[in-house]
Amino acid sequence: MPLSALQALAVIETSSIARGFVVLDAVVKKAPVTVKVARPVSPGRFLLVFGGDVASTLESIEEARSIAGSDVVDELFLSGVHHALLPAIDRAIVAEPGEAIGIVETSTVSAAILAADAALKATAVAVLRLHLALGVGGKGWFTLAGPLGDVEAALEAVKQTAKPDRLIAVELIARPHAEVRGFLS
Repeated sequence: MPLSALQALAVIETSSIARGFVVLDAVVKKAPVTVKVARPVSPGRFLLVFGGDVASTLESIEEARSIAGSDVVDELFLSGVHHALLPAIDRAIVAEPGEAIGIVETSTVSAAILAADAALKATAVAVLRLHLALGVGGKGWFTLAGPLGDVEAALEAVKQTAKPDRLIAVELIARPHAEVRGFLS
């Protein structure tokens, strides 16, 4: 199933790389889902992102929880995922920075995906970059662009949606310098 056709998205992060591979096997055996990310990430965790129709994705995330047990670091089941979030996960983002940039940093990938989805659903912003765990200690972070009022509204939606213990930072650059823009996308 192409990523753009997914009706639901699930994320599970485990503290054990070995257990993560076992969870991956169980997830794909349980129901017909499409695996988008399945890899070890720092600091010694395993990240699994998959999706499909709502029922299959829900069935597989329940299986993942059961198999992972106490190794679950964080998880997410997202039905009705915003269509603009999906290309960001696949690293196929095509967007130009707007007049304002929002930057969100979370302690887990699941929290970053949930926050990005909330921002996109709140107002007309674009996700410029979505970084999932690699090289940042298992954190997730993303940048948003759009008119100042829209970015402010999107960041407010992030603050309202994210679990406080998972949200590390929310920043706004109202008019980024031209040299800074390239580093944010």
